Amino acid sequence: MSSIETDGLSVTYSSDRTGSPDLRLIHYNDVYHVESGSAEPVGGVSRFQSLVKHYRSHSQFAGQPDILTFFSGDAFNPSIESTITKGRHMVPFLNTVGTDVACVGNHDLDFGVAQFRHLASQCHFPWLLANVLDPALGEDTPIANCGKTRMLTSSNGLKVGVLGLGEREWLGTINSLPPNLIYKSASETARVLAKQLRDEGADLVVAVTHQREPNDYKLANNLSPDLVDIILGGHDHYYAHAVVNGIHVMRSGTDFKQLSYIEAFRKPNGLPGWDFNIMRRDVVRSIPEDPDTVALVGRLTSSLSAKLEKPIGFTVTPLDGRFSTVRQRESNLGNFVCDLMRFYYSADCAMMAGGTIRGDQIYPPGILKLKDLLNCFPFEDPVVLLRVRGHALLAALENGVSTLPALEGRFSQVSNISYGFKLDAPPGSRITFARVGGEPIDLEREYLLATRGYMARGKDGFSSLLIQAEGGDVEEVVSEENGVLISTILRQYFLSLKVLGKWNRWSASLGRHWSTVHRNLHGEGWLKPASPKIEKQVGDKLNIKPPLRRTGRASYYYGRFSKEAERVAEVLTENETNGNAMDSDSDEDPDILTSSRPTTNYVTQPAKSSAEEEHRLQIARRVVRKWMRHAGLQCRTLNTMDGEGEFTPSWTSGIAPRLEGRIVVE
Repeated sequence: MSSIETDGLSVTYSSDRTGSPDLRLIHYNDVYHVESGSAEPVGGVSRFQSLVKHYRSHSQFAGQPDILTFFSGDAFNPSIESTITKGRHMVPFLNTVGTDVACVGNHDLDFGVAQFRHLASQCHFPWLLANVLDPALGEDTPIANCGKTRMLTSSNGLKVGVLGLGEREWLGTINSLPPNLIYKSASETARVLAKQLRDEGADLVVAVTHQREPNDYKLANNLSPDLVDIILGGHDHYYAHAVVNGIHVMRSGTDFKQLSYIEAFRKPNGLPGWDFNIMRRDVVRSIPEDPDTVALVGRLTSSLSAKLEKPIGFTVTPLDGRFSTVRQRESNLGNFVCDLMRFYYSADCAMMAGGTIRGDQIYPPGILKLKDLLNCFPFEDPVVLLRVRGHALLAALENGVSTLPALEGRFSQVSNISYGFKLDAPPGSRITFARVGGEPIDLEREYLLATRGYMARGKDGFSSLLIQAEGGDVEEVVSEENGVLISTILRQYFLSLKVLGKWNRWSASLGRHWSTVHRNLHGEGWLKPASPKIEKQVGDKLNIKPPLRRTGRASYYYGRFSKEAERVAEVLTENETNGNAMDSDSDEDPDILTSSRPTTNYVTQPAKSSAEEEHRLQIARRVVRKWMRHAGLQCRTLNTMDGEGEFTPSWTSGIAPRLEGRIVVE
């Protein structure tokens, strides 16, 4: 058998039925990034499309009913591409996959209902959401004029009734919604609509949902198999299957990394109901890419790739950005970003909803690229500074743990805050202790809190942080209008680490600001020097890279270097204008991610895969090093790490954030 038939294949559920099924289904959900990742399963829409084509047209399925494809929501945001396209780049991929019906997800509405309606009008399939109604559109009319149900007819004449449902919780996560929306119980809505579909002749009834797994289980327990046969869910970014109250409940992974192939057989001997064989397919590297889809992805990314591939920094420790970490416990990446937010604004403390971190992976030690940063922090609301009382801060922490064990984005990553919670305590009283700066929170004291504008608008249940301009009580010291994006703060931070050799572009005010940030941020191993002292020959004078001055707290102080060092650096800068391997973009670079013309990256073209590109770059670096060694030249820009054959710019220090016990599960 070929790799496309077997690789990444596992049996999720087997009814032991064989032969030609009566219906064949494909299910997927929560897709954001069209390109492949680096870790297995690598995903990517090109390999995903190859799998879909296999099940749709391979000779082994000849004579079997055509595939029906179901999507459970979240495609139009968040991703690097969506920050530019406002979601329109996903339309051709959803259409090409052959989607037959979709349920609306919360992130599909991130750019507003009007934009969603525009995107939905270009899709070759209907979007359903039966239990969220907008009275402004008419009585009993779903939001965005979505459908409630759809009847699909298989190629063999069997009818499949589909209904779309969402949960109440994610309505509170959306920035802009029409006023006076009406939410109806998913269970009650399903009972009514499923019966209607049965009455209209549906042989199989499918509930396509976008809600957390516990809510799908609740839905199944409130229904019966004579109403709904299978629930195909989304919103959770993992693969899972269960049979609840006789109804199959499943979700099929995320990000084009998984799909479910489902065979449905009528019960034998005229009995009511269905038997299912469910296969999980992980989209692994060995699955060939579909050439047409590769070209489609290439057209989308060609104008972005050169910018996005630029290295911006270096980490010497793994950065944990997995959803399973940032949404239920302390993360070293969350610690680092929250600390940076706090010191950037000189705040007392910082709080960030774990759902802000979207990378859903561990970033290994090594180079961090611009695309890593934007993939991880794609949201467009800035960091704001609030003046909040202790009781509001405590209420915000309670809200962060209120929905656990559900992996909600509201779970709070923090800086200069420590707190503990009991998972088995009732929501609203789970926090066991909470401190700011090591002292118990004073409920009447005012604290300066750095947080996302999203949270300051009361989203995700953070009503205690609601600012006065939105009808709340909290004073906004730095507003969204004047705030800075997390991704921008991170870019500026890594640029500040590269100031060595760039004094001619570094203003006095930036020097003062970032010197303060670094003095406060880095201590006890949070920053690692890039390399030992590097000797550089400038004319007849031997110059040594100036050491970093240490404070009494053993942190690295990034202030101005001596006048002699500055004079040497000016000479080096003149000689090495084009010698830096790292991204030199700054706030003076206005066309980041907005170029209207494709940019060709002559190092990585023709692009085939991220692994091949990385391999090609490593070979090029090694060849250059060998040439320089034979030529008797010193390598000024690249530094080899102990026997690993990897390289990091000699003037770039690597971050090393760690877990510190800020969040305690009791």
